[in-house]
Parts: sequence; C-alpha cells; structure tokens
Amino acid sequence: MSKPSNGSHANLLGVEVEALDMERAVRRVEEALSEKTKGYVCMVGVHGIMEAQRNPSLAAIYADATIAVPDGTPTVWVGHLQGFSWMRRVTGPDLMVEIFGRAQFASRTHFLLGGKEGVAQELSAAITRRFPGAHIAGTYTPPFRDLTLCEEVDLIATIRQLKPDIIWVGLSTPKQEQFMSKYLPVLDTTLMFGVGAAFDFHTGRIRDCAEWIKRAGLQWLHRLMQDPRHLWLRYLRNNPAFVYRIALQLTGLKTFPASGMKVSFGEESRPAGDSARNLCAHKTVRSNEA
Repeated sequence: MSKPSNGSHANLLGVEVEALDMERAVRRVEEALSEKTKGYVCMVGVHGIMEAQRNPSLAAIYADATIAVPDGTPTVWVGHLQGFSWMRRVTGPDLMVEIFGRAQFASRTHFLLGGKEGVAQELSAAITRRFPGAHIAGTYTPPFRDLTLCEEVDLIATIRQLKPDIIWVGLSTPKQEQFMSKYLPVLDTTLMFGVGAAFDFHTGRIRDCAEWIKRAGLQWLHRLMQDPRHLWLRYLRNNPAFVYRIALQLTGLKTFPASGMKVSFGEESRPAGDSARNLCAHKTVRSNEA
C-alpha cells in the first residue's frame, strides 16, 4: 500500500501530516495490515514538529512514516486552515483503544515496548481486562540508554519467535521515532506505532482531561499541571516558537518545503545481525507465551 498523494497531507513547518480523522486512520491501519505493508505510524504533534525543526534526521523519519497521524488540536487547526476541514485529533491512547476494541483487528497479535520498569506488563494486564480477547504476545521495557549488542540480539530473536502484527512503542518523542526507524527493518512485524504517553495514560499514571479542554487546544496545560518539573521547559521552548513559525507559514512570509530526505543510518547505528547471535545467551525480553 503506497502513501496517499501530497494532496491529502497538511504541511506543518515542512512536516507532512495526513488529513485524517479516527475512522480514516483506522481504515489506513486496516489496509496496511491486510496488505502486510511493513512500516511505522507516527503521532505528530507540536512537540514532534518543533523537534523536527532542530533535527533534520527526525524530519526524515516523519517523511518515511507509513502513516503520519494528526496528534494534537493545533495540528488539526492548521490542517483546517489549509483546507482539510475533516481533520480531527487522533491521539496514541485513543488509537490504541480503537484498534484493540474493533472486531476487524480481533485476530491481530500485539507486543508492548516501552514505559518505565513494570509499566508494559501493567499495561498488558489493563488491556486484557478491558478487551478480554486481546492477543498480547509479549512486553519489553528497554533501558533509557541505547541497546547493547546483546540486548538487540535478544529483542530481534524474541520478535522473530513471536511475530506480532503490531508493536506498540511508548518511548516519547523523538526517541520512539528513532527507535522505530532503526529497528523496523530487522524486526519480524508489520506495523510499529509510536504512541508516546499512551502507556502511562492507560495505566492511570497520567489523568486524561475533559473533551472540551482537548477541543480548546489546552491538553498541554492539563499535562503541565500534572508534571511541571519535566514538561515546563518543553512547552516554553516549543509552543511560542510553533505559533510564531506557523504564523509566518500561513501568511506566506516564509515557506517550509516538505521534507523528502530519506533516513540513512551508518554502520555504527545499524541493529545487530544474525552474526552476533552466538555472542549473547541471556534473555531480556518477556514473552507471554509459555
């Protein structure tokens, strides 16, 4: 399944975001799984767009995404101003619920990767309680640092054994996007989703806000009130700069051409291959299979 044409994407400071609502997003996911289109799905919001301004490699990762979803009300507002009146917010937590809850995905298998120690296992239990028919094959909490050679080998081998249709990645931006782009070629899966704080939302570590707060574009403020120590600098750095640059783009005072650059990793950043398997004997990944 090829990407839709550029005419179906909003341009946010050079980052192309598909003009989607939840139903359109679900159909895109269903098509990709049915056609076995190997790829990754990015949730694109203000934070990611501004990170991409500072990091061309992240912009390239977004450009290579199979699906780039509008995650955040400001993203949708800009889409509306560019003529995509049907665009709606499609957040990682909401998309997870839709995919786990819909009949057309009932036979799909899932793997949960991310969160702090124990969060992925807790999320697995929470999803299974809410959706008793869900097939979660395994979980993994990666370290905050880069994976070692042996950790890469273990992860690749486990995914090769389990063959999940979907890997949910909750590592925050830009780490989760970099992780998906790097490891997708060597992991035996179809789709990887970078869902950010969805692991914390669905385990109750982050409280959701009222729908009117989301529609007003103030969900960031609700998040900030819950975790000011970690988020104040991010919002101070990103939000005013986003408003300023978007104003320049929408008034035509500055153009932001869509990134067409492809991701290219050097030898030092490529995941471990089969030749490294015999060097590592221990297991670091948890499988739900006996």
